[in-house]
Parts: sequence; C-alpha cells; structure tokens
Amino acid sequence: MRILFIGDVVGRCGREAVAASLPKLREALRIDLAVVNAENASHGFGLAPDMAAALFAAGADVITGGNHAFEGAEVEAVLGHERMLRPLNVAEATPGRGALTTSAAGEDVRVVVLADEAALDFAPPFARMTLEPYAAYASLPPGPTTIIEMHALSVTAKQGLAYALDGEVAAVLGTHTHEPTLPLWLLPAGTALVTDVGMTGPRDGPQGMDPQGVIDRVRGLPDGELSPMRTAGGEIILGAVLLEIEHGITLSLSRVS
Repeated sequence: MRILFIGDVVGRCGREAVAASLPKLREALRIDLAVVNAENASHGFGLAPDMAAALFAAGADVITGGNHAFEGAEVEAVLGHERMLRPLNVAEATPGRGALTTSAAGEDVRVVVLADEAALDFAPPFARMTLEPYAAYASLPPGPTTIIEMHALSVTAKQGLAYALDGEVAAVLGTHTHEPTLPLWLLPAGTALVTDVGMTGPRDGPQGMDPQGVIDRVRGLPDGELSPMRTAGGEIILGAVLLEIEHGITLSLSRVS
C-alpha cells in the first residue's frame, strides 16, 4: 500500500497547486490513499466547504486539520464531512471527528489526528485539549493499519508519541510548524516518523504568510495600524511524504517534491 501525505496547504495558491499536482502524483507514484492537511487553505486560516470539495475532487481521500480546523463561518459544515478530520483529543461535543477508517488497496486504513496543548492553545476555547495525545489514541478500539497525524509545536511530543507507538501504528507524521524536518525515521519496530512534513504553499514569507502582516504583529503595532494577514507570494513548495506500508508497518519512507 502506498500512502501520500501532503502537509499544511496554505491559501488559494496552495490549494491550486494541490489541485493541479495531485492527480499527476497519484498516477505517477501509484498512490492508494492521499491524505491532505488543509487547515490553512482559506487565506491561511480554516477551510470552506467549496475548497474542501475541490480538494476531494482533485484526489484527496481524507482532509485533516489541527487548531485552524475550527475556524471559519462554516466550520460545522466542513467538519461534518465524513472524510474530514480534526484533532481527536478535544471535547467529545466538539463538531467533527478525530479518526476515520477508509479503504485503500483492498485494505482498511485508519487515519487519526492528534494535537499537543501548545497547538490547541491557538484554537477557539471550545476546541482546547482535553486529553493527552497518547491517552486519546489508547482510548480507540484496536484497528487496522493506522496513520497518525500529530499536529504539534513540540518536537518531543511528536517524536515521543512515535516511539511510544512504535510497531502499533504505521506512521506518526508531524504537522503545524510548516517547516519540513530533514530526517525521515523508520523506527525499530516499523513505525515511520517525520517530525514535520512541512507546508504546501508560497515560499516568500513566514509559514507561507505575507511578511508585513507578521512583522507588524511582532513589533506590537496597535490594531488599527496592522497590515492584513494574507498569504505570501513566490514559488510554491510541496511538503509531502510517500509511505510504502505492508502488514501495518512502513517499509519505506521518502519525501515528494
């Protein structure tokens, strides 16, 4: 089974890049399942239903989100989609779901999203962390081949979870920082670990956002003087990894660019 994971799609330019490239990638790489983090796809914050529909039409099988998954006027409609995920370890009454099982290459595959407290501190109050990531995963029933997206600021949280679940899940794939990490790890019992997959969006700004809006906030300008937050320009980069999985563990792991 070959699974493609695309990290943190940023803004319209990121969405358009995925829409243009994903069908070709699916064919060229013989992809059985494509998972796309799109929590930043709407101008850098959140996701709208029509944007989700376009990504599904382009070939995304599952769309995920972290703290920004809870933003936008139509958040309940977005999170209500059967193939859309938000972090599992928030209150049960929160809209949406944190895990789903789908089919790929004739097998069941479970996709789970978890997040650390530092990431969820940037979510609305109703979607703050209520359970530690490991405890949330442990509360799930035994399942099939499992891919975990760990949406976290903490490197230790991402790497620690992967080691704690080595051999139990096929992969722990980090998102949130938008900055791709160099090492790709295959842990001793067969779990793949990527500390951060990276973003899919414009290169010329911090985390794919226009620099001036970020600069103004770093400098502490009054609200009335702040430049708007919008996506940056420049070359579009692809943050993505390809996993080859067999019998619930990962045989190979590589970056896709």
